[in-house]
Amino acid sequence: MTTQSKHPETVGLHGGSFRADPSTNAVAVPIYQTTSFQFNDADHAANLFGLAELGNIYTRIMNPTTAVLEERLAQLEGAVAGLAVSSGQAAISTAILTIAEAGDNIVASTDLYGGTVNLFSNSLRQIGIEVRWADPANPENFRTLADDRTRAFFGETLPNPKLEVFPIGEVAQIGEDLGIPLIVDNTAAPIICKPIKHGAHVVIHSTTKYIGGHGTSIGGVILDSGTFDWERHADRFPLLNNPDSSYHGAVWVDAVKPLGPIAFILKARVTVQRDYGFALSPQNAFQFIQGLETLALRFERQNQNAAKVADFLSAHPDITRVIYAGQQQGAAKDRADRYLEGGAGALVGFEHAQGLESGKAFINALDMLYHVANIGDNRSLAIHPASTTHSQLPADQQRSAGVTPGYIRLSVGIEHADDIIADISQALNKASIGIAAAA
Repeated sequence: MTTQSKHPETVGLHGGSFRADPSTNAVAVPIYQTTSFQFNDADHAANLFGLAELGNIYTRIMNPTTAVLEERLAQLEGAVAGLAVSSGQAAISTAILTIAEAGDNIVASTDLYGGTVNLFSNSLRQIGIEVRWADPANPENFRTLADDRTRAFFGETLPNPKLEVFPIGEVAQIGEDLGIPLIVDNTAAPIICKPIKHGAHVVIHSTTKYIGGHGTSIGGVILDSGTFDWERHADRFPLLNNPDSSYHGAVWVDAVKPLGPIAFILKARVTVQRDYGFALSPQNAFQFIQGLETLALRFERQNQNAAKVADFLSAHPDITRVIYAGQQQGAAKDRADRYLEGGAGALVGFEHAQGLESGKAFINALDMLYHVANIGDNRSLAIHPASTTHSQLPADQQRSAGVTPGYIRLSVGIEHADDIIADISQALNKASIGIAAAA
């Protein structure tokens, strides 16, 4: 684009440098379904491997289809560069492994998706990276838990399923004070939240969710703000400031100086991505580009529908509690008002008066809504987290994340709001009748 628009409707269609395929003038982004790329000559190959210039070598590292997705998502979030990978979990793992090694630690919010909690509690621990848990209700908990081996702070903008907005600016400022970057998973709040604007240094998405929207592909992305001074904090980040034996002694903060402030994302691409192989397929990158083109329009409708669903549930006699960012009080409301613009997200949770059994009965009575382990589809979805997405967590960690035995989470889609509410209403009625009959 000649003008770097900040309007998401425009960025989704025109963001980045792609205008048309240079060899065919095709307007749609081609799927470059290839493993490898021809070098122009021996010097060209040497320059690519030596990082004297950036370009395509092997699709595990980068691919032209994927590059269009990375550029558009970077522009959408206000980042300088991005790296698309095979899943949201791969994005989180890659981001951590780029700056942390055995003996290091990160401080993470207690309010996280269950799969991320499991990754942090078990898989990272197995390779010697400690995760310390901070309750984000008091941002100073992050400062208290940090030490000289802390390599990152981590939180989710709109944590699933607790749905209380993370204090991005407050924790980012603590990170600035200590020389620790803030990594924010913004999966549940695209468009309506810009973490980099509020001080976050790295943003992650599971593109599987709202960015894709169609429920066809798995992927993730890491977006580098370019605002963290890795060289200034050299003692804390030896992986970026000391010679890297995995890339013939490259010192990443020096290697990227002709290219811009991309030390973090370049190391992530050419060492972690290269070695662990979290590659996004060109086919999936293409699918996410299709989703990104309509993300702003779809998510606007999903936010509108979710607000109507939350209002309906709040007035229903069988519902004891509604969990929705647009209906919170106190500090949670203040953060939602500060960090969310143009909507409160498309996730709504609720508790039925009869608890666990009524929650299961509700799920079984749904007709239109799908019962699946996902969020962010165009179609409306429902799930019982305690027996599915958070079932691998012990009871205390479930409660900490906001999961109770009778909690139901809805991911509201783009169907007509009346139809979504009608299905929820009939399922609630059937659940109540079933519980009454059993009693």
